[in-house]
Amino acid sequence: MKASRMPAPPVHRIVLAQGLVLMLLCGLAWLAAGKVSALSVLSGSLVAIVPQVWFATKVFRQRGARAAPEIAKSALVGEVGKLVLSAAGFAAVFVLLRPVEAAGVFLGYIAMVAVQIIGSWMLLWQ
Repeated sequence: MKASRMPAPPVHRIVLAQGLVLMLLCGLAWLAAGKVSALSVLSGSLVAIVPQVWFATKVFRQRGARAAPEIAKSALVGEVGKLVLSAAGFAAVFVLLRPVEAAGVFLGYIAMVAVQIIGSWMLLWQ
């Protein structure tokens, strides 16, 4: 099978699942604790989702055995970019967003990482 004909892995499903969980969490936070909590959950979730999308676009841009060296290099660049984007995201949230609830930010972040881990595991077994 040619590399150009290999199907792309369905990682977009993980982002869709994260979007659904994000809407649910933000809605529950809004109902339970108000607008500030919902905004905090949203910002923490985006701090997780944006770097994950960056990483996925870097790593899954190329496919095939011949592209293995480029894929490895892209994975390294993607991981470094993911770490930088995550750190910058947290810094931006806690510096620019007022008022903010730290618990909501970390809840949103952890929830999105959990969805990403579970989604990746499920993709491996399909």
